[in-house]
Amino acid sequence: MTRHSVQAFSWREDPDVPAWDDSRPLFVFDGHCGLCSTGVRWLMASDRRRRVLFASAQGRLGSALYRHYGVEVDTTYLLIEGGHCWGMSGGYLRLLPVVGGPWRMLEVGRLLPESLRDAMYKLVARNRYRWFGRHGHCALLTPAQRERVIDG
Repeated sequence: MTRHSVQAFSWREDPDVPAWDDSRPLFVFDGHCGLCSTGVRWLMASDRRRRVLFASAQGRLGSALYRHYGVEVDTTYLLIEGGHCWGMSGGYLRLLPVVGGPWRMLEVGRLLPESLRDAMYKLVARNRYRWFGRHGHCALLTPAQRERVIDG
């Protein structure tokens, strides 16, 4: 599931879903996963221009997006950009130019076959709670970071 290209999700169609600036990338993550929350902390710190928006998969917006794109929360995070849904290795590679700085060098990962990159992603995703723990909703984020999570 590198990319799902279905009709763009619009919060304007669902009054129960919080609004967000859909002109910016939205990163939807598992708020209970220790690895995911740690990754979001890193992404927030690295995204100094605050280009990326964040939502927890357990919130109203995140849940609605997972339903809309037909993706199970346990399979991948979601990166929503330009009406398209990205996940697994492809989504991270799309984030590198947004984050910028020395992290752009990791774009060399595009040289690996997508099937290999995604197989490694799936291995970690299947074992993430066992290896990194399961925590309370966004427990590993600081209060300032939690404020950056839409409907968090």
